[in-house]
Amino acid sequence: MSELSLAYIFHHHQLLVDENFQLPQVEKLASDISFSSGDQIIARDLFIEETIPDGYQLISIRQLISQWTKVQFEQASRALQLLEWRRNHKFCSHCGHETEVHPTEYAMVCPACRYHQYPRVQPCIITVITRGDDEILLAKNAKNSSEMYGLIAGFVEVGETLEEAVQRETEEEVGLKVKNIQYLASQPWPFPSNLMLAFKAEYESGEIVLQEDEISDAQFFKFDQLPETPFSGSIAHAMIEHVIHNTQMPQ
Repeated sequence: MSELSLAYIFHHHQLLVDENFQLPQVEKLASDISFSSGDQIIARDLFIEETIPDGYQLISIRQLISQWTKVQFEQASRALQLLEWRRNHKFCSHCGHETEVHPTEYAMVCPACRYHQYPRVQPCIITVITRGDDEILLAKNAKNSSEMYGLIAGFVEVGETLEEAVQRETEEEVGLKVKNIQYLASQPWPFPSNLMLAFKAEYESGEIVLQEDEISDAQFFKFDQLPETPFSGSIAHAMIEHVIHNTQMPQ
């Protein structure tokens, strides 16, 4: 009998876990993605025609962030991103030929022109902005129907530094200028394949002017009068706790 592998089995952004949020152990298939750590850990897709095993359920990976350790979530994030990368690179972007999985590294290889397609991450900045000693800027995403307020965030554009991205996104989304930009930490964020780069900055000047297609509301809130904020386990939650309670950022 072959050794069983711990399996990250995804249906879109939902992960197969038991009632205690533990992963199943399965026999490895040739089509599985193996983690290069040497551990018996694999990732695979659960297709719509497949049945969910008894005792298991599909749970959104977002729900598991607050249930799991940082290491567990980062490993799940990696599995999800590798599966999505493989699905999106079945054909060569140079010549259109069907690709093959490289036997020893994360690469989709074109047998016709030998072009290698590797996983890519998208760098995103996320910024916690303070004003004085007791105010924090929080914004509500226009696409979010809940009452949760979060932080200013956005993709890094070609040819700009991370600090320039912080300044540009803040001006674009809320019309403010910031100063004293400092790096805090990072977090893989598999929606779809982002690397969140956390910064803190101080308000410098300007009045709040909303980019209405992105932000429905933004205000400076007193530290002791916060609205609903992002859930525990997200880097936004850690950033807010860091500036308000001087907690350590996760490393």
